[in-house]
Amino acid sequence: MLKRILICILGMVLLNSCAAVPVSHTGFLLSAAVYPEMAAYPNEEDYIGASGIFDDEGFSEVYDAWRADKRTQQDQPEGYNDGLEDFYSRTIQTFLTDADGANRVYSPLNVFMALGMLAEVTDGESREQLLSLLGVEDMETLRNKAKAIWNANYSNDGAVTSILASSLWLDQDISYTKETLDRLAEIYYASSFQGEMGSQAYNKALQDWLNEQTGGMLEEQTQDVNMDAETILAMATTVFYRAKWQDEFSESKTAEGEFHLAAGDTVTCDFMHRSGSSHYYWEDNFAAVSLGLNGSGEMWFLLPDEGVSVDELLTDTDTMDFLFDKETERNSKYLIVNMAVPKFDVVSDIELSKGLRELGITDVFDGSKADFSPVTDEAEEIFLSDVKHAARVTIDEKGCTAAAYTVMRMAGAAMPPEEEVDFVLDRPFVFVITGADGMPLFVGVVNDPA
Repeated sequence: MLKRILICILGMVLLNSCAAVPVSHTGFLLSAAVYPEMAAYPNEEDYIGASGIFDDEGFSEVYDAWRADKRTQQDQPEGYNDGLEDFYSRTIQTFLTDADGANRVYSPLNVFMALGMLAEVTDGESREQLLSLLGVEDMETLRNKAKAIWNANYSNDGAVTSILASSLWLDQDISYTKETLDRLAEIYYASSFQGEMGSQAYNKALQDWLNEQTGGMLEEQTQDVNMDAETILAMATTVFYRAKWQDEFSESKTAEGEFHLAAGDTVTCDFMHRSGSSHYYWEDNFAAVSLGLNGSGEMWFLLPDEGVSVDELLTDTDTMDFLFDKETERNSKYLIVNMAVPKFDVVSDIELSKGLRELGITDVFDGSKADFSPVTDEAEEIFLSDVKHAARVTIDEKGCTAAAYTVMRMAGAAMPPEEEVDFVLDRPFVFVITGADGMPLFVGVVNDPA
């Protein structure tokens, strides 16, 4: 009988604080991942004495310790993310285009980590297809990259939240290869759970774990994540990210405005406004401006030129070159940029199986070809049944937060410029949230912010 592996990928960018989630998964816990400890970002209010005088020396000492700790965490081997541009660009184009006017969000980081875990439990041609898409030659290279990417993007210091979590969901009636499970725990910080596949309690445990890791913000999507009796293994990966703008928008300047949909209609939504000195970039078919995220990367907004669709933008090589090669000299000016950015809360739900097949991942979906021997030898004709990706993105005047999860079921100061430019995001646009290393954490298309 065919046994199934599920991959369900969800991601979001949010501004809300994490919601309390009931925890039902602890009763199935075999081993819990231990995350790196980080020095906490100092709260400036704690250094104001009773007389109102700020303890600059005390604050600086703690701040310097925090900064050194953060740099140590992010200091990964040189070139650790080289060669990943092809994976990012190909998957961005595959999973974000053809949205037919809908909003879409995709986390390349989350999918990379999920497929890396999948490579660990496969072998033969199944593994080779995954390595080819991930842009690595062998498993040792993949393991080194995955470990470095994980650490470079991990932050839990009170200033920036960027937490990557993974888990394994094992069938209580099947034995698994301990070496493979130990490697997943070491590289991907994967916690392990074991229970009765198909049972309501075990399914609820998985759903609760996902909701806990993503702040309870994707509960509607997680209701559809289940392991049936034919599932022999489920693997889940999550990303939760939250950071404030370096310069927040003033709520008093937020005002209603019209957003022009691709179909020609208009909708009304709240636009955040700000004016300030910034680099303004342009290519043949789009303009781009970024907003810094405090203690982290940036959020880029790419506005297609009039008459250019977001799909045309995403499939253009200039766009991908721009996203992954910021050091190359670009068309840019240091201007006063008058920005108008719509507040938005967008959600998407994508089934990735078809896209992965188009990208060359075929054998894992075929029970007669898939090779899952590294994880167990107690079941034959195992195959990958689904790959789902759900995402939600919200921004407001204060900043942005991001989260994602994947479940795999088997079965300097300068003079201000004088020139100005208006950058008004009042038609469909693309956004990219980058981490501290400049690589994309989340990429999305906003076709309708209302």
